[in-house]
Amino acid sequence: MLTLHHLNFSRSTRVLWLLEELGLNYDLKTYERDEHFRAPAALANVHPLGKAPILVDDDLVLAESAAILRYLEQKYGDGRLVPAPGTPDRAIHDEWLDYVESSAALPVMLTLLGTMTGGLSQGLAGFTAPELRKTLSYIADGVRGRTYLLGDRLTLADIQMSYLLDALRKAGQLDEHPDILSYLGRLEATQGLRKAIEVGGPMSPPARS
Repeated sequence: MLTLHHLNFSRSTRVLWLLEELGLNYDLKTYERDEHFRAPAALANVHPLGKAPILVDDDLVLAESAAILRYLEQKYGDGRLVPAPGTPDRAIHDEWLDYVESSAALPVMLTLLGTMTGGLSQGLAGFTAPELRKTLSYIADGVRGRTYLLGDRLTLADIQMSYLLDALRKAGQLDEHPDILSYLGRLEATQGLRKAIEVGGPMSPPARS
């Protein structure tokens, strides 16, 4: 039996989405953030990182969203959500999949932390703002005129992208990026993501007033 250890307002919604998209049976263990918006200590009893998502499949205990998405698709997905191996489309797909939590994540998370903590220092803000603009421009170019990142086909890369974009929208960072907002709307319209949010709650917390 697959077990997903899921933290509210976290990246683990991505894994919930994939589980629902593939129609897999799973057991859901839910955790709540503490008063400091941190993961509870109980998650460290499941995996040393103490974060979510954590997937358990028999003797395998796996963390990190991209690794979990790849594992589930390779074992249970039959190629439904990735292009064929060895093709240019697969290379581009994998670039997007890894981009989300590598190049894109740093300016996005710094921006979100600044929003949560009353603002970044002048020096850090001076670095982050142009990096975020470049990131959002790159994503907007990638989805403009397409349903999903690789055209009309939903892939793991789209599932991976969803969390950062939802958080940015709630922080007011997508107001000038209609192509990204439209793309995020299409992701939210998928049956898998709708079910994941129904089961596990919103991907990110409500915007602060």
